[in-house]
Amino acid sequence: MVSPPTRYLVFFQYFGTKYSGVMETSNDQSMIGVQNYLEKAVQNLKPVVPVKFHISSRTDAGVHALCNSAHLDIQRAPGKPPFNEKQLVYGLNYNLKPEPIRILNAYRVTDSFHARFSALSRTYVYRLLMGCTHYSEIPVFERDLCWAPAGGYLNVPAMQDAAQFLLGTHDFSTFRSLNSETRFQSPVRTILQADIRPSSGFLSHHYEHRGLEFWELTFRSRAFLYRQVRRMVGALVAVGQGKLTPHHIKELLEIKDARAFPPNAMAPPSGLFLKSVEY
Repeated sequence: MVSPPTRYLVFFQYFGTKYSGVMETSNDQSMIGVQNYLEKAVQNLKPVVPVKFHISSRTDAGVHALCNSAHLDIQRAPGKPPFNEKQLVYGLNYNLKPEPIRILNAYRVTDSFHARFSALSRTYVYRLLMGCTHYSEIPVFERDLCWAPAGGYLNVPAMQDAAQFLLGTHDFSTFRSLNSETRFQSPVRTILQADIRPSSGFLSHHYEHRGLEFWELTFRSRAFLYRQVRRMVGALVAVGQGKLTPHHIKELLEIKDARAFPPNAMAPPSGLFLKSVEY
């Protein structure tokens, strides 16, 4: 007798530089998605039917995840019990090496659980590096893990004032990039957190004499629009550079038009991390 499939919630992290994003792509592309590697790894555990990862939070090419999540259903051969959580974590990680992707935890969940729609909120962190006059001054250990905006230092108090306009429920049309899903999606989102705080870099105490400063911008919401975080960061950095005033952020929100966003102001993907998905 065939046993029914078992549903699991898995949390996983990845270093996103070499991937086309988290979502599955066709295998003939030069860069493929994290999901391709996850599904290849689970096939090595010999499920009866091919397994799909239903990913909670989409991330773009070059964006990293400290913790993303997905649910999957695994049906084993007759007579084989369901994997326990530890077996699943070890089995997937064994088959993911040498990729910079790691399964952190796995939990058995009910059949009605959905990784995307059951999530209560998502938290993103964006890492900025100040004090570099040229990109060649970025420490080699921080390459692809932060953004060092041109001009060296930013006016952080002005950025913190500007971030307050993003809090709460707004039409974020100006702060989303247009894609195929845009016309089906409401542009209204609620930002629960928008913080800018000093941070530390990897081994940063070894090069304190260089006057480099790391800062983290943290955003939490139930859901975000396509490239919304990178556009919010880019606009806040423009405030820090004196190209915009804090009040301009309020005006951009009120315009409700993606074409009104300042040209070339979107932050690059390298500094962006999905920090957590909360249930």
